[in-house]
Amino acid sequence: MKLSNLFNRAKREVDKRGGVDALKEDVSELQGIAKQKGSMGDKAKAAGEAIKDPGAAGPDKPRAGSKPEQP
Repeated sequence: MKLSNLFNRAKREVDKRGGVDALKEDVSELQGIAKQKGSMGDKAKAAGEAIKDPGAAGPDKPRAGSKPEQP
């Protein structure tokens, strides 16, 4: 696989999840989970749930690729 193909594929995946800002929010959310007290199993479950929703936690942000709601 060419390096440019790998780069383009990674860029598409980041864009699917909401772009670089959403990726940064995901990283900070996962860092917070890693610093919490608790067992590794609990942390893994929390991280798995957190990664399902791109960007910061909460329902106020639209999912990547979704159309904004019209009033």
